[in-house]
Amino acid sequence: MTANQEGWSAVSDPTRRLIVERLAGGSCSVRELADDLPVTRPAVSQHLKVLKDAGLVSERAAGTRRIYRLNPAGVIALRDQLDTFWNRALAGYADVAEQDVTDESSKETP
Repeated sequence: MTANQEGWSAVSDPTRRLIVERLAGGSCSVRELADDLPVTRPAVSQHLKVLKDAGLVSERAAGTRRIYRLNPAGVIALRDQLDTFWNRALAGYADVAEQDVTDESSKETP
């Protein structure tokens, strides 16, 4: 599985998406994340491991706590892939719209 596939797979889970949204607002400990989510601390830790393995979060030690934050490189990689999908969709739409205009123009010319 490629890094992007792991990233998309990781954010396919609703709880992990909530964690990503929460970390987008700033760094958090597992306890802080668990306080905001309807899951236990061990469950948050497991979700963070999946996000970390996918390269979407990183951690640092702060005493006995682990502080998690979004990994900009991982998030940028997913965004780049989304931009690629979006640009392809827009190009396809432009091709269809242009073809419709060409078809209409040929009908008007006797």
